[in-house]
Amino acid sequence: MRTTDTPPGTPAEADQPCCGAFPPAVLRPADLPAFSRGGGARTIPLVTQAVGAEVFLTGQTLFEGGAGIALHTHNCPESVTILEGDAIVEIDGTEHHVTRFDTTYVAAGTPHRFRNASATEPMRILWIYASVDATRTLVETGVTARVDAEHNKPAGTRR
Repeated sequence: MRTTDTPPGTPAEADQPCCGAFPPAVLRPADLPAFSRGGGARTIPLVTQAVGAEVFLTGQTLFEGGAGIALHTHNCPESVTILEGDAIVEIDGTEHHVTRFDTTYVAAGTPHRFRNASATEPMRILWIYASVDATRTLVETGVTARVDAEHNKPAGTRR
């Protein structure tokens, strides 16, 4: 925090964190609960408000063979990296084949969805939302809900 004695741009100002203080955390997806997204997809929340996030959210979504999620938009930018398997991502009406470590970056309001390109092998993504208040609006129904609202439907299995 800058005081009246500290001019803008001085090292004292640069050393101040952009957000509140929180304890560091090591998050192990294999030890965390998974929540159902429906249709053979389940989500493991990672960096959330529960662990002190104030700027962004992260997590993983695991897709069974042939599983996919509905076309949707968000109120903030989203980046997704494929961690395992192959996927088909539809972004604004165009489909792209993506594989391990390929990364998407989608602007707020852009319709998109992911589906597992394999009928038998699992697929896993890492997602990052540019806001802790991220929402998802389903294109088909227009229903909007907070992304973290889905984190209350246990999936029954962990991976």
